[in-house]
Formats: sequence, structure tokens, C-alpha cells
Amino acid sequence: MLQVKNLHASVEGEAILRGINLEIKPGEVHAIMGPNGSGKSTLASVIAGNEDYEVTEGDIIFEKANISELSADERAHKGIFLSFQYPVEIPGVSVTNFIKTSINQIRKARGQEDMPANEMLKKIREKAALLEMDRKFLSRSLNEGFSGGEKKRNEIFQMAMLEPKLAVLDETDSGLDIDALRVVSNGVNKLKSDENATLVITHYQRLLDYIVPDVVHVLIDGRIVKTGDKDLAKVLEEKGYDWIKEELAQQA
Repeated sequence: MLQVKNLHASVEGEAILRGINLEIKPGEVHAIMGPNGSGKSTLASVIAGNEDYEVTEGDIIFEKANISELSADERAHKGIFLSFQYPVEIPGVSVTNFIKTSINQIRKARGQEDMPANEMLKKIREKAALLEMDRKFLSRSLNEGFSGGEKKRNEIFQMAMLEPKLAVLDETDSGLDIDALRVVSNGVNKLKSDENATLVITHYQRLLDYIVPDVVHVLIDGRIVKTGDKDLAKVLEEKGYDWIKEELAQQA
């Protein structure tokens, strides 16, 4: 579903990603872990098409098509979704109106008619119930005055409504208490299928107790330096990253 080939990216002339290679198949959950400043959020942003980052080398292949030159909205139309680490507030635009507009823009790009109002309402109710969201929440301005947990829950609600093929979750667990983490993770797990894939970016192994990854990658200094199964995350929780850095130093 996703192939990242020798990806280099920079921001304001500073190199951040230094040759990322990554392959994600349909039905898989991949986790990326690494210390602060290693390039995790940059990778998420570059996959989603954030124009603040300049891709200086390499390609991003999505469903066998090179999307490296596509804009963020064109990538969204193809089925790529990014859950932000720090979701922005949009005063005056309700959660419901935002999601209706988003869905219909994607349908329009795919040559489809707007979703019928009754079908939209039914879907909104179903997905809100899945994420244990109060109906009043849906009429509030997007993220305005939301707690950290409400913002993250709203991100997963958007994901549930948009049904992307590839969901990139950028530190969705940050700022969540255990109850909110459980609800958000439960939503992600229920949306998982053989037709979609998820890339989870996190600092903490605790999220991976709920959203169990098929593959765990360690990102340090803009490169994936180690890949393993879910047990690698547990080792990182116990030992940190210094042992990997020492291995890299010895190899150099």
C-alpha cells in the first residue's frame, strides 16, 4: 500500500530525513518510535503532503502510484489521513459541518455525488457512538476549547468518518489519560481491516498495548535504524535508545 524509497526531506534548509525506506502492506499496523527530534513527525507530515517540508530525494509510492508531487488535498482524496499531534482550532466551523464538507469533497474528487443527508446522519451517529462521544460535542466549533483528550478523540472520529486507506497517527496518545486512550485505541482497532493500513507514531509502549503493531521501527537521526516485532517496543520501554545508539557507533 505504501512504499517510501530513500526519502530525504528538509525544513528551512535543515536536513531532517536522511534516507527513509519503509513498506506497509494492506491490513498491517506499523509503529515508529524514536527519541525527540529524530524525524518522526516530519515523516508523518511528508507522507501527508505538508508543503512546509522540502523533499530533496526519494519517492513516496501509494497503491503503486508515485504521489511525491501531489498536494495534501490530492493525497487525502486518494485515501491518506493524518491525525495531528497538535490539532488546530477552527472557530465558527462545527465538527459536523467540517466532517460533512470533508466527506463530500473527497466524494467529489472521486466523481461521486454528495452523501445523502440521511446516510450522513446515520454514519455520524454510528461513529460517534463507537468513540463514546456526546452528541453535543458534534455541534461545537472544531477543537475550540477542547481538552487534549477531546481533540484526539475528534481526530479518530474524523478518521472513522473518512475511512482512509492509510491512517497516519502522529502521537495520538500524547495528553490522553487511560480512559481516553482506551476509547481512542478501541476506535482505531475497530476500523482496522484487510483493506486499510495504519502507521502509528509514538513515544510510549503503552499505546502499543492497545493498538498492537505488526512491525516496529526505530527512527534515529532521520533514519530507520532498527526494525522488529511488537516485542521491540517493550525493550525500548525498558532500555531506552542509548543501546541502539551505541550499536550504531560501533558499526561506524
